[in-house]
Amino acid sequence: MQNRTGAARRRYLGAGLAAAAAAAATAAGAARAQAWPSRPVRIVVGFSPGGGVDAMARLLATRLTEQLGQQVIVENRAGAAGLIAADVVARAAPDGYTVMLTDPSMIIARAMGVAQAPDAFGAFTPVASVFRMPLMIVANNDFPATDPASLVRALQAAPGRHSYATSGVGTVHHLGFEMLKRSTRTFVVHIPYRGASQIIPDVASGQLPLGVVSATAGITQARAGRLKALAMMSPDRLPGMEAVRPLSDAVPGFDVAPSLFVLGPAGLPAPVAATLSDAIRRVLDAPATEQTASAQGAVRAFGTAQQLTQAMNRDAELFGRVIREQGIQAG
Repeated sequence: MQNRTGAARRRYLGAGLAAAAAAAATAAGAARAQAWPSRPVRIVVGFSPGGGVDAMARLLATRLTEQLGQQVIVENRAGAAGLIAADVVARAAPDGYTVMLTDPSMIIARAMGVAQAPDAFGAFTPVASVFRMPLMIVANNDFPATDPASLVRALQAAPGRHSYATSGVGTVHHLGFEMLKRSTRTFVVHIPYRGASQIIPDVASGQLPLGVVSATAGITQARAGRLKALAMMSPDRLPGMEAVRPLSDAVPGFDVAPSLFVLGPAGLPAPVAATLSDAIRRVLDAPATEQTASAQGAVRAFGTAQQLTQAMNRDAELFGRVIREQGIQAG
């Protein structure tokens, strides 16, 4: 009887200690969240200043500074399609003071077997989805199409005759057009460029028939009459671009646009990630943020950490399938 009573007492004490430990851990996490941030936060961007991702990072940083009461700065670590920045963040201390604004390029690089590409799911903590960056297919003024349906007909009528340019092998621009080719059973030659600043002049001059660029870059030149805006690669609507029809008009369900999202290093405390995510949500809920982003070709697309994880898994599956089926290899 005494032994049973002693055993019961030990079990009771053990349960009490475990509960106390759990409560202490919860309290410690809450304290970290309340204390964070106590110094400047940096958002690392894997692309050069002046581009679309950089512009959205700076918009986010300015508004987050107001929300968090600490300066949020943007640090550009351009190169290797964003992988240099990814490595910086993956190696950073998981304290919330170094995070990254990125797009699916790291997920794509991993799917293509790029050796230095970190594991987006193992090396990082998802924080929040932020924006979508709609893409546009543009053509020189002599190209025999004016909208999505006539574009598909023109490609089907002349297999291998036409070519298209994107900002590089393995970009969402590239994989999106490859998805179009697969869906419409067409053959179009891909020509990788360094970016829209090179693509647009060559399309406008007739050296290239087609290009895939950001919606903002494309519509500016289309309005000036230098080229034609044939189709949006997603159903996203931006002011001043309502006349450009989505590819889904001709290819039902077609929807490809780079998403921008925030990741922290693996091991980022959940309370800190939640505090940052909530601040991002408040920033994106502000009408002024949405208006500024829209003017720069971005669409508000907030998602929680859980929703971001689901979206990243969808991207990995979707782009991985395109890479395998189209036989795409890293350059």
